[in-house]
Amino acid sequence: MFKNLLFVITTILIFAACGDEPKTTAQMAEEKATDQIFGEKINANDALTFTDLLNKMDQLDSMETKVTGTVESVCKKKGCWVNIVSDDGREMFVKFKDYGFFLPKDCEGRKVVMEGKAFREVTQVDELQHLAEDGGASKEEIAKITEPKEELKFMASGVMLLAEQEVEKEAENKQ
Repeated sequence: MFKNLLFVITTILIFAACGDEPKTTAQMAEEKATDQIFGEKINANDALTFTDLLNKMDQLDSMETKVTGTVESVCKKKGCWVNIVSDDGREMFVKFKDYGFFLPKDCEGRKVVMEGKAFREVTQVDELQHLAEDGGASKEEIAKITEPKEELKFMASGVMLLAEQEVEKEAENKQ
């Protein structure tokens, strides 16, 4: 009897510790109004634009760098990867060092500064299909993935998710 009670209490404590408490609207608004750091602490100093990185990677296989970009898509299950997109539509797949941190699942369209290593790699069909599923693709879209793909990837040791206010100011300045 005591063992059963102990098992039930332990199970409840585990589920309580693992559960995410829902965020209030005020908490979500506050997070979007301030820069957030994930992984190693970084700053935006000396970061390349994504376009500059793409130009440098035309001649290199890999490089350690800091880069800015815009999140085009994010893993809908955990936030364990993002795709960064350039103004001309080129993409870079980003994972996080040692699977040590994730980004919010609602960060699409947000600007980021990332520090880590850019590199080229061939991604096999099964992984491409898995990533498409995690990204919310339909079964039809996933079925169309039949060829491996050479991609520019980035292993981020730290990411700064910029405040939405800064993104809005930047857009106003460009107009």
